[in-house]
Amino acid sequence: MKRHLVAGTVLTIMMSSPAMAEWNFSGPPNANAFIQTGDMTLELQCDRVRFAPAGYDDSQDIVSRQGLSFRFMKDGSTEVGAFQAGSVNADISLVDNYPVEVRFFDQGDYDFVLDQIAQNAVLNLSMADQDVSYGIFTLKGSSAAVRSLRAACGSNASTSQSMEAPEGIVYCGGGAVQRVIEYAIVGQPGEQWDAIVTVNGETVRAMTSYSFFGNSEPPAGFQVALLGEDRSEFLVFSDGGRNWIEFGDYTYDQCN
Repeated sequence: MKRHLVAGTVLTIMMSSPAMAEWNFSGPPNANAFIQTGDMTLELQCDRVRFAPAGYDDSQDIVSRQGLSFRFMKDGSTEVGAFQAGSVNADISLVDNYPVEVRFFDQGDYDFVLDQIAQNAVLNLSMADQDVSYGIFTLKGSSAAVRSLRAACGSNASTSQSMEAPEGIVYCGGGAVQRVIEYAIVGQPGEQWDAIVTVNGETVRAMTSYSFFGNSEPPAGFQVALLGEDRSEFLVFSDGGRNWIEFGDYTYDQCN
């Protein structure tokens, strides 16, 4: 588990390193601002943060504690703001079996985090209420990347608002975080976004895939894969009178 105590000298050395990566932006359909440094990645999406720390055990620790502190520094040692994500204000979970995803309940909280990232010099992602760091990132270039992200997310807002939640089979389940999932096919096969998926009341566009990971033999009951524009993946099954969806590490059975 690669963690370290935060010290001002460590951050100062980090800021002066000529090999330090800078922030970048990737445009629609999956707009995100991101930085990769060493063996860590931090990605900002329209409504959530994804953080891949140096070790998988750190990801597990963050999720088990249900807490992650965002600490903002204007230089190598002076903390000027902080936000503590936890179960009361965010959904903290593992996605794609490794990165930690922090999905904020209140857009205002996420706006604060984005503002601080854009205007400061260093971000320290640390254990909640403790000076134990999971990862430290320079914010060089973050202002332009966040500005581009907000512009892209704003242009997608009108499209998202026009989508209606599907009505049909409802799937329920999950682990520590319970989810209610619905989906609907709304376009013709071959169109980029021919389906919509609603998770806990929030709807995203998705594309369908009727093959199971290329040429792999599909398991019994496989119907369709739904690939969300937010990079989520839902596998839909129906077999022997049972209907279910596999999403991440959990199975969601029909509950209506």
